[in-house]
Amino acid sequence: MPKQRITKEMIIDAAFEIARSSGMEQVMVKNIADRLGCSVQPIYSYCKNMEGLRQEVSARVCQFIEEYAAAHVDLDDLFRSTGKAYLQLSKEEPYLFKIFILHQRTGISSLDEFYQSQASAETAGFIARDLGISVSQAKRLHLNMLVYTIGLGAIFSVTTPGISTEEIFAQQEVAYEAFLNQALDGGR
Repeated sequence: MPKQRITKEMIIDAAFEIARSSGMEQVMVKNIADRLGCSVQPIYSYCKNMEGLRQEVSARVCQFIEEYAAAHVDLDDLFRSTGKAYLQLSKEEPYLFKIFILHQRTGISSLDEFYQSQASAETAGFIARDLGISVSQAKRLHLNMLVYTIGLGAIFSVTTPGISTEEIFAQQEVAYEAFLNQALDGGR
């Protein structure tokens, strides 16, 4: 039987699956080789260093999450359902959620800079139009919900046996109402 040819794509796929099932810290040459049923040599020939491979895995994680969120949103309630999609992701794919949320972000020295790095320029305008509020109110609401959802997702992804989805979604809804009221009151 001829030897299987190991490709770079196979290595990235295997590394992604390891990260998905066990976390990025388990993405190691030996684990990838074991998953592919090969020696470590093909992995070293394609990956000059593990940091580069981990960056490719992180890019794959971002692509997966983007596709996951798009498949789980309700277009009639886009803002709130997007937050729910991220929480559902944190339950179903806790390691991918942690990779996505906990990656290093450079050049961020304020919450405003964090918001700008996470949201497109059009997002606040969309929220403002959808909810009938000003763009500044929409930015404040979105930032608050972004921070709150990240926190809830982190809790959701690390609790065992796990908090119920209903309880997490109910807490997110309470926060949404409170933050919306705060935005409508001018942030007081």
